[in-house]
Amino acid sequence: MKDGAPRAQTGVSMFVTINGKQAAFQPGQTILDVATAHGVYIPTLCWLPKTGHGKVCRICSVEVKGHDRLLPACSSPAEDGMIIETDSPTVLATRKNILSLLVAEGRHDCFLRKLPPDLWPAYQKAAGAMPHREHPCPAEGKCQLQALTMKCNVPVKDLVPEPGNFPLDDDHPMITRDFSRCVQCGRCASVCSAIQVNDAIPPQFGRRAEKESWWPLVDYTRCTHCGECVQACPTGALTAKKSYGLAVREDKIDTVRTTCPYCGVGCQLNLSVKDGRIIEVNGVEDGSPNKGSLCVKGRFGYDFIYSKERLTDPLIRCQDGSFRTASWDEALDLIASKFSEAIENHGPDSVAGVACARSINEDNYQMQKLFRAVFKTNNIDHCART
Repeated sequence: MKDGAPRAQTGVSMFVTINGKQAAFQPGQTILDVATAHGVYIPTLCWLPKTGHGKVCRICSVEVKGHDRLLPACSSPAEDGMIIETDSPTVLATRKNILSLLVAEGRHDCFLRKLPPDLWPAYQKAAGAMPHREHPCPAEGKCQLQALTMKCNVPVKDLVPEPGNFPLDDDHPMITRDFSRCVQCGRCASVCSAIQVNDAIPPQFGRRAEKESWWPLVDYTRCTHCGECVQACPTGALTAKKSYGLAVREDKIDTVRTTCPYCGVGCQLNLSVKDGRIIEVNGVEDGSPNKGSLCVKGRFGYDFIYSKERLTDPLIRCQDGSFRTASWDEALDLIASKFSEAIENHGPDSVAGVACARSINEDNYQMQKLFRAVFKTNNIDHCART
């Protein structure tokens, strides 16, 4: 065993020592896996568990005895006998330095807003005048960079942001990309390729190709507008257009879990609700069957809820072609009488039904039972089959 570290007599063959305490692990686990399993916090920013993406930001770096440099915990495999420090002076100083550089490089105005405007750098003032940027950061209160900067006590009042040309890509119909808030973590490209298998975002996404040029937002011919990249983004660089300018701190937003109504898959959603209205939709990362992924309708198609054209009462067509409001009892009685009339005059196969994919399974079962057992016809279909 390396470094003479003591081995606990538990029957488990491999151990590491993390901050002076032994931790058992299984082959194939990373240092981050082991630390997380044993309740040891290691901050991460670029790491994305469902794709295995990481080793970019180095915020998760830890000190391992016998190594002359810090190792990224998210990608370094645990080895029997390792002695690991996650909060040594060297680790803490490195972590603060990385976060300071990330904050200084981009337009992270959640920190600058506390300063008088005359102290803002010139490029920050110019960026604030661009379209969409008059709003607070759309990730305010849920930005992982913001949270880590505060958690790690990074001093921000003396940071001088790096001047630069940070374009705003607003061509996408659903998504706004603000390059000034991109930390080049690569998570968006990772989920686009590994989860959605679209490869619409190049691996170089967010990085400078030359000094003042940037890679485009996406290959629009391959993008399906699913918004997976928005959910993966740890800052406000990728934002749903519907949510831009509506952000407040997370503690002012209610999160409501529900099931997507669009089809029979039953994807699990987290609705962000502000003042009784939905302002953002995300997939539930650990929810089955979608495991956080959504289609364009599930993520962005909620406008109908507040549409003035949405029917809230039954309507019955009058003889002149106009519609009048009716009660549910009146409407159902009329439907029943028309079905009975058609079956009596033309037989049971004169009627047909199409079940709705947005209904629950129990309702669809009752629908087919109504037609087969009551109406005595097999003319029953489902809209998802067309």
